[in-house]
Amino acid sequence: MTKTIERNLPVPARTYVPADLNPADWDQLQPLYDALLARDLPDATALESWLADYSELSAAVGEYSALRNIDYACHTDDADIEKAYMHWVENIAPKLSPIGNQLREKYLAAPGLAGLDKARYDILTREWKASSELFREKNVPLATQVTKLNSDYDKLIGEMQVDFDGQIQTLQQMARYQEETDRPVREEAWRLSANRRLDDRAAIDQIFQDMFTLREQMAKNADCSNYLDYSWKSWQRFDYTPQDCTGFADTIDRVVMPRVAELDRQRRAALGVDTLRPWDGSVDPQGRAPLRPFAADDPQRMVDRATEIFRRVDPSLADDFATMTFGRNLDLDSRKGKRAGGFQSSLTESKQPFIFMNAAGLQRDVDTLLHEGGHAFHFMWASQNEPLTFMQHAPIEFCEVASMSMELMGCDHYGVYYDQPEEAARAKRKQLEGIIRFFPWMATIDMFQHWVYTHPGHSIEDRTKAWLQISGRFSSPEVDWSGLDDVRSARWHAQLHLFHIPFYYVEYGIAQLGALQLWLNYKQDPRAALDGYRTGLSLGGTKPLPELFAAAGIKFDFSAATMEPLIAAVEEELAALPA
Repeated sequence: MTKTIERNLPVPARTYVPADLNPADWDQLQPLYDALLARDLPDATALESWLADYSELSAAVGEYSALRNIDYACHTDDADIEKAYMHWVENIAPKLSPIGNQLREKYLAAPGLAGLDKARYDILTREWKASSELFREKNVPLATQVTKLNSDYDKLIGEMQVDFDGQIQTLQQMARYQEETDRPVREEAWRLSANRRLDDRAAIDQIFQDMFTLREQMAKNADCSNYLDYSWKSWQRFDYTPQDCTGFADTIDRVVMPRVAELDRQRRAALGVDTLRPWDGSVDPQGRAPLRPFAADDPQRMVDRATEIFRRVDPSLADDFATMTFGRNLDLDSRKGKRAGGFQSSLTESKQPFIFMNAAGLQRDVDTLLHEGGHAFHFMWASQNEPLTFMQHAPIEFCEVASMSMELMGCDHYGVYYDQPEEAARAKRKQLEGIIRFFPWMATIDMFQHWVYTHPGHSIEDRTKAWLQISGRFSSPEVDWSGLDDVRSARWHAQLHLFHIPFYYVEYGIAQLGALQLWLNYKQDPRAALDGYRTGLSLGGTKPLPELFAAAGIKFDFSAATMEPLIAAVEEELAALPA
């Protein structure tokens, strides 16, 4: 019996799926899918009943899949958990993909489709039609191979540790030394972490190269010109184009890069150094001690204070967040054998969110918890309002509005973590400066992906050169990378999205503009902004992207006309804060 983690999740009543179903056993799953495929759908009533049963099955299976991924993310070094995860990846998920396509095609061909309420079902129909057109059965084993390569990447990252300050630490834990006022300590910690990543450079390069080859073949199999084209259809981006993303990057270059350079000039002057080095970017420029909102070994304090921030923004948020508990909904501390990064996972049957983090006692951990809390609220509200699991999930561009807005609405309440008001102001400054600095990194990652997947057959060396060119365009001229060529050329290895979910990064930039709009609305009229926030999030995936933004009281637009005044508003807020 393979090991899984008991979480005492609520068990909903089922009408189609047996209560004792084991989703890891295909002999139990297949009859349920076969019965759905065999059912007649002569009218809208029959089709809606069929959708309800299919949704119930999808929710049960989807939750099981999510839990295996969560278990493995939390314990990449546990052989039993890895066995359960890989059984799912290798033996169950590949069977679900073709049968899922058959069910989508059955829906699209059903006589009852014409009788469905278009206002309710048109989004679902559009999405399933696009998925059906893209599906190729010969891509299923290729996708499985990509998933296994991601597991290899996760294990490499999860095993990365260094011996520093008298203890063995993960690279996530090492990040706190970048805030130390002792410059030699920062440099030593930075170089040690960077060199540890370089130890696995060849292995990570090869993992990505193997992924790239598989993804190119998947695009070719699906009759797409390249994997960018394939991904656009896979992500169902109906409302903007790759050319729009290129224009977005150009806008960032024009609007944001001069501001980043100015922030760095101010930082260099405040630090009193001749040049900024990569290990000078996180320390307080006034030489004050690092912000430590909670002890690295006390994630409960982080959660308790975040709950208070949610209460101050809106008491109902605190009530919802208080339902989340360690083990069942939260795994927050950084430790050996844990996947890097952070995420919120939606448990579709129990309708429970799960937040995964690698907290190390830093201010950014506070922001991450607020961010993932926004995702959790989104799923809670959407799943409560929409019975069909297929229609609960909004496009990612709007999902990230949910999370980034919560960071911004919460930043005026950082004082719950700090005894001194000036510390809370420093934390807010860090958050707002971080927004300005984020846009160039987002453009770097996005444009790098565009290059990678529109240059078939390129080598690892070609890719490295392209990375250096693109990252150079969006790097501050004030930061001196001399003598660090190897580290700089492999910086992208730490960006998990490039491996796990290609082209999932521009969404953060689009959403940040939406979140900034919502934040400005909140500053003017908190109640109206929160009402719009909840209204938009509660719609789940039932409306197209522009309508979701509109429901929240904001515009879906990432042109210079929208971006320039928003960045100016951030600058104005920064100017009002103490240095």
